[in-house]
Amino acid sequence: MKFEGHLNNKLPNIGNSVFSVMTILANQHNAINLAQGFPDFDCSDELKKLVNVAIQNGHNQYAPMPGLMSLREKIAEKTENLYSAKYNPETEITIVPGATAGIYTAIQALIKENDEVIIIEPAYDSYIPAVELAGGKAIVYEMLFPEYKINWEQLKKLFTVRTKLIIINTPHNPSGAILSAEDMRKLEKLINGTDALVMSDEVYEHIIFDGFEHQSVARYPQLAQRSIIVSSFGKTYHTTGWKMGYLLAPENITAQIRKVYQFLSFAANTPIQHAYSAILNKPSYYLELSHFYQQKRDLFRAGLKNSSFKLLECSGSYFQSVVYDKLSDKGDFEMAQTLISEHKVASIPVSAFYKRKTDHHVLRFCFAKKEETLNKALDILCKL
Repeated sequence: MKFEGHLNNKLPNIGNSVFSVMTILANQHNAINLAQGFPDFDCSDELKKLVNVAIQNGHNQYAPMPGLMSLREKIAEKTENLYSAKYNPETEITIVPGATAGIYTAIQALIKENDEVIIIEPAYDSYIPAVELAGGKAIVYEMLFPEYKINWEQLKKLFTVRTKLIIINTPHNPSGAILSAEDMRKLEKLINGTDALVMSDEVYEHIIFDGFEHQSVARYPQLAQRSIIVSSFGKTYHTTGWKMGYLLAPENITAQIRKVYQFLSFAANTPIQHAYSAILNKPSYYLELSHFYQQKRDLFRAGLKNSSFKLLECSGSYFQSVVYDKLSDKGDFEMAQTLISEHKVASIPVSAFYKRKTDHHVLRFCFAKKEETLNKALDILCKL
């Protein structure tokens, strides 16, 4: 069956997500999937029981549009405890069905035709399509390689009177880099006197290593008053398939976001909101997460230390990027396909995170996996 008439193509240069492509290939070749960013281990039994309790107790109808109040109150309490920032749960916190949906909603609400949005690359692949669907223009800045650092003086040159938003991501996907307090002060200085807002993608906020502290924009009052923070329950509680996140933003910004959100989803899953609300009474779940993932990072890095791959720095997230130029001169997409088809290990080519498909011969591996899974992959990768 095929429609023979004319179809508008709002994203003519966009195909299937690279994550979907690599996961399909991994399944076809029965490869170890270190590509897509999801754990191969389960969430806690306690959290599953809390969802079941909510279902059995009849919490199966619509939640309030902005989210369950008890959950928003717990998020407000957590945010104040961690970052000394106060958000009003009634007017400044919105529960959304996944961080990606939150990003999309905020961009649709705040960006109109011909507005410019600065996107720092490599960048999560949903940012640019969301900007373009809103009629905006994505202005890309490529971080310095291989450190994945930002030269703020260079980035400043991209600002114009049409710049309405800059998107930052820390801890960073795909590189594992983090923004420092000095970076935040430079960002604060950069946008001072402009109309630009900040979207801060902080979905890996609780996965940060080596004693570093997460530098949320919430820590910086002048930034916070013009920022939208995007966070994720899925990354924190090993429940990526539950698709639940939240947005923090000042009241006047939140009001605009909610105008759009009510027509995108209206509300997020009710029993799961009840479960997260209950589990937030136990801060150990997120306070111990960095240690949990640092063990996995250290295992993976130690396993590749004497391999042909060059390890890049990883200070946060659950991704390790590597340079493979000692192994091959193939482009990274072809190299990723070869790893899957010939060696049965799946990764993500980092050029997919660039608008211009910039290729530094870098692959991204996800180490949010069981130790057994990581050791099997390491055994293969070290023999290349």
